[in-house]
Amino acid sequence: MVPLSAWVGFHLALFVFLALDLGVFHRPGAPLSLRNAALWSVLWVLLALAFAAGVYRMLGAERGLEFVTGYLIERALSLDNTFVFAVVFSYFAVPAGLQHRVLFWGILGALISRGALIAAGAALLARFEWVNLLFGAFVLIAGLRLFFHSPEKTRVDRNPVLRLARRLLPVTPDYQGSHFLVRGPRSGWMATPLLLVLLVVESADVAFAFDSIPAIFSVTRHPFIVYTSNVFAILGLRASYFLVAALLSRLRFLGAGLAAILIFIGAKMLAGPWFHLSIQLSLLIVVLLLAATVATSLLAPPRPLRPLAPAGDLRKDGS
Repeated sequence: MVPLSAWVGFHLALFVFLALDLGVFHRPGAPLSLRNAALWSVLWVLLALAFAAGVYRMLGAERGLEFVTGYLIERALSLDNTFVFAVVFSYFAVPAGLQHRVLFWGILGALISRGALIAAGAALLARFEWVNLLFGAFVLIAGLRLFFHSPEKTRVDRNPVLRLARRLLPVTPDYQGSHFLVRGPRSGWMATPLLLVLLVVESADVAFAFDSIPAIFSVTRHPFIVYTSNVFAILGLRASYFLVAALLSRLRFLGAGLAAILIFIGAKMLAGPWFHLSIQLSLLIVVLLLAATVATSLLAPPRPLRPLAPAGDLRKDGS
C-alpha cells in the first residue's frame, strides 16, 4: 500500500516542475528551440529513472520493473500523438511560438482525463476479471487499426469536438496572441483559433488514452504505478514533440513499430488466463521492438512528407 504522503509528494513535485517549465525556463510567445527541447526531454527521462529507483526502494524490485516497463510502453505510444499534433498544428497554421502553450495546457487536461480513466479502469478490473480480456481485445484492435491507418491521414475537420465548437462558439478570424478567449466588439467573450486547437489536442489525447491505458494494465494493476508511469510519459511528450516533429521524415516505420507493440500487448492480455509472460521478458520484447523500429527507420531513405493545406477561415467547418 502506497502511503498518502507519496501521492501528495509526487503531485507537489509535478506542479513545481511544470511551473518552472512554463514560467521560468520558457519565454512566453517564443518557440521552444531544439536545444531546449532536447534538454527537457533528457531531464524528464532522468527524472523518470530517478523515480523508478525510488519505487524500487519503496515497493520492491518487481514494482520498479513494472514502472520502467509501463513508462517505456506509454512513452513509446505517446510518440504517436506527435504525428497527430503535427497535423493539427499544420491544419490551423499555429505559429511556432504558440505551440508550446497549447501543449502545456493540453498536458494539464490530459493529467485530469487520464487520472479519471485510470481510476475507472482499476475499479472495473478489481470487480470484473473478464474486463482484462475486453481490454486485451481493445488493445489488439487498436494495434491493427494503427498498422493500417497512418496518423498523418487524420482529418482534423472531421473531429466532432471541433465541429461542435465551431457551431456553438463565436470565433475570432485570427489568432489573438496567446489568448484562448478575448472580449468581442460587443463586450461578449469570443474564442480564438488557439482555443479550437486546444480542444482538438485534448480530444485527440483522450482518444489515445483509450488505447494506451488498457495497455499498461497488461503490465500492472497497481494504481500508483499505472498513474505515475502515465504522468511521466505525458510530461515528456511536450518537449519530445519538437524533436520528433523535426525527424518525422526519418521515422517512417514508427507507426508500424507502435502497432506491433500494441498487438503484442493485446495478445499478451488475451493469453493471460492460460499463459504467463514475466515482466522481465515483456520489457525485453518491448525494447527490442522499439530498437528494431528505430534502426529500420534510420537505415531506410527518408519519406517525403505531404504538406497540408491551411484551414482557410478557422471559424468555419472546412467540410
